[in-house]
Amino acid sequence: MKIDITNQEFFRDTAAAVAPLRAMGPVAEIHFPIVGKVWITTTYELAGRVLKDSETFTLRKNGGPVAGLRWWMPRIVRAVSNNMLTMDEPDHTRLREIVDEAFRRRAILDMEPRIRAITDTLANELFADGSPADVVDRYSRRIPLAVICEVLGLPEADRPRFMAWSNSFTRLTNLMGFFGLIPAMVSMKRYLEGQLDVARKNGGEGLIAELVRVEKEGGRISGDEMVSMVFLLLGAGTETTTHLISGSVFELLRNSERRDWLEEDWSRINLAIEEFLRFVSPVQFSKPRYIRRDIELGGVRLPAGDKIMAMIVAANMDPAESEHPEKLDLDRRPNRHLAFGTGIHFCLGHQLARIEGKCALEALLTRWPKLELAVPETEIRWRARPGIRAIASLPVISR
Repeated sequence: MKIDITNQEFFRDTAAAVAPLRAMGPVAEIHFPIVGKVWITTTYELAGRVLKDSETFTLRKNGGPVAGLRWWMPRIVRAVSNNMLTMDEPDHTRLREIVDEAFRRRAILDMEPRIRAITDTLANELFADGSPADVVDRYSRRIPLAVICEVLGLPEADRPRFMAWSNSFTRLTNLMGFFGLIPAMVSMKRYLEGQLDVARKNGGEGLIAELVRVEKEGGRISGDEMVSMVFLLLGAGTETTTHLISGSVFELLRNSERRDWLEEDWSRINLAIEEFLRFVSPVQFSKPRYIRRDIELGGVRLPAGDKIMAMIVAANMDPAESEHPEKLDLDRRPNRHLAFGTGIHFCLGHQLARIEGKCALEALLTRWPKLELAVPETEIRWRARPGIRAIASLPVISR
């Protein structure tokens, strides 16, 4: 069965889209754009097993090439992909420990007042350029960008440049779009190398300065790994949170009962964010992994050397884990989802994403209590980007 994981029907109703894949079995074979032929899991249990079992499922072939990279990809792609998200042990832990302190729960909770100030400011400015306004462009994309720039210690004046680079990455929907990214990636890499040099000379605040401190103290991190680390945090720290926020706003604006329930008591926001993480599922697939040895998984014989991906959205829509998973239930408890993955690669910024999400929703709907979609919900479109559920534009008005 051929499944198009980039068409509008797949993104508009993910529960229905996942159903035929699950009907193929707990493990199915599909063609994934750029990656090629790959096995995917369709259950919560097997997704967790693939993500946790790095002895059997490895991100690198014999410690070398990353599973998702192809031989024809430019050098810049290979360079920035050489980060902790694509590494097995022991290199993963070596690099993660260097940045872990900055993302510990205490440090992130200390940032919450600043994040709320950022969301309040951006909510106030939503209609500064007129009405209707695009929530994606004017709000959900700007929040995580501003926050991660502060975490890294990058100048506020440089944020428009990052916005342009970030926008270029949203065009990654096919092979031509992939090659169109190269100039932005080269420019961004040069910029980050320059910021690291500035920190080496002048010190400073933020994670870039901390990486330089570790380097000077003889820490086990190379200059190239530092650039890749910052590149990763800028990308991972902005893209998925953008789509969590915009997807959550869309679901609230298309259903007044959900919105009323949340606005009656904003202490419910933490519950709601967990359900948005499950239901919106901004990250739909894990990175591909190589199968190290012949193995039977879900009753399917998988040969060594093949590639496999955990289908996060299928795990989140698994009826064996969630009652009526096709329904958005903001009061769902317990809520078992894999939006942040699991195992050693569990998302470093999970607390940051949760706080950004809740601050973004409360600030927006408190400032604009009569916010509405400016177009019928059937006109909302998602970017045809494999593996990411990203609303292209979310025009809104306030009456």
